[in-house]
Amino acid sequence: MFTKHARERSQQRGIPPFVVDMLLQYGERQRDGHGAEIHYFGKRGRRRLQTYVGPAILEHLSHYLNVYAVVADGEVVTCGYRTKTIKRQ
Repeated sequence: MFTKHARERSQQRGIPPFVVDMLLQYGERQRDGHGAEIHYFGKRGRRRLQTYVGPAILEHLSHYLNVYAVVADGEVVTCGYRTKTIKRQ
């Protein structure tokens, strides 16, 4: 489930909803310290995704592997492209 803000940001940033769905299923999570979780494709997440879709499709999706999504109360609040590494706590 996307909030209105997340739908707008996803559209503005050119992130298809299926990429966010894959991110939520196969990506890694990190708490943000404010009650939400940040989902992203780290090394383990990329491996899990490659196992699911295969290396050829993963190559086509490589542009989307630096996407993140912020989830709070079961809803995607926003999403975007990472410009910095996510610090693990």
